[in-house]
Amino acid sequence: MSSIKTLTYRSAGTTLTRTFARRSYTTASRSLPALAGARSILAKPAQLAPSAKPAKPASYNNIHCTPSRRAYATSSSTMKALVFNGSGVVQLQERPKPTIQTSTDVVVRLTKTTICGTDLHICKGHVATCTPGRILGHEGVGVIEEAGSSVNKFRKGDRVLISCICSCASCDYCRRGMYSHCTTGGWILGNTIDGTQAEYVRIPHADSSLYNLPDGIDEGALVMLSDIFPTGFECGVQNARVAPGSTVAIVGTGPVGLAALITAQLYSPSQIIAIDMDENRLKVAKSLGAHATVNNSSGKDAAVARVLELTNGVGCDSVLEAVGVPASFDLCQRLLAPGGTLANVGVHGTSVELHLEDLWSKNVSITTRLVDTVTMPMLLNLVKAKRLDPAQLITHKFKFSEMEKAYDTFGAAAKHSALKVLIEME
Repeated sequence: MSSIKTLTYRSAGTTLTRTFARRSYTTASRSLPALAGARSILAKPAQLAPSAKPAKPASYNNIHCTPSRRAYATSSSTMKALVFNGSGVVQLQERPKPTIQTSTDVVVRLTKTTICGTDLHICKGHVATCTPGRILGHEGVGVIEEAGSSVNKFRKGDRVLISCICSCASCDYCRRGMYSHCTTGGWILGNTIDGTQAEYVRIPHADSSLYNLPDGIDEGALVMLSDIFPTGFECGVQNARVAPGSTVAIVGTGPVGLAALITAQLYSPSQIIAIDMDENRLKVAKSLGAHATVNNSSGKDAAVARVLELTNGVGCDSVLEAVGVPASFDLCQRLLAPGGTLANVGVHGTSVELHLEDLWSKNVSITTRLVDTVTMPMLLNLVKAKRLDPAQLITHKFKFSEMEKAYDTFGAAAKHSALKVLIEME
């Protein structure tokens, strides 16, 4: 039996509501606001801030979470999951375990997962394809619990990395390497089907949507390869045509922007300039290999002047937009050198202005992309060779029972000096 309790929190004229089920049985408890919206070789440890306790009650951008008072008891057919219950409301609930629906599915028992900036967009009601009742999350690692009869590459007990993109590997888009546009897959986890912020998840097209975990590598580090590193590398570095000796500007040093910063160094550019309004993140960017940093909190004109000074008045060959707001896209256009490329990585929710009056004669290119994760095997090889250390972006760790607290921390990233939070199953 259960009863439903609703908590209402009012702050600055805004009312936020959190509803949760309170069970009549108990078990033992198992023990970027400034740059939100971005879509995450050198093994140097970043100087990152330690985990901080979030304020209670917590609120951010019309999302409200209150940590559960009791542990959830689960039967053999149920599990704990983080559920999106409508704009501004997420809740840790008991839900049925997923089952095999087609012969190419597997069911994975999660061991570690994380939270993405896109999950915050969903929580704020900005992703129309994700409806209330959906289990969130599209990143994680785990162990195969059950495999469909047509799955050839994996079997029960295999340790796997889950790609944020599901690919059938046979449709026209997949054959062209555009897995994100797969006609029966793409970005569906935590969007149109239940995702990875749960004890178990169903993965469609398992043979082409999972990767074996290498032995001897920290699982938490590999979670960072589910999304942010392929996104930063494919949508940012590759699309921006970073090349040996080129000059690179990265506008936005959140997790994806920093992943782009790290992987851009694979191509030996002569200069990487990190631009942000958050001084702590700029310090992290410097520790991860940025040659110069620019704080643009004083305005675009000052930032442009500083970048031109750093590039002998020319501008940058490759400019990566990793924020997703009109102001940052405008800044990126002003940083382009003749013949340069602007790679849009950020998730934009509003229209932006294209300054063709300035760009029409500069021979520039502007690229867009939704991550395809086609570079996942290469990134895994770099991790195995110790040329890539994704764990550098993990700043906070939480148990799965603390999922609401993890959302509070990640949603107030600047306050807590948070980059990526790692969620560990119990």
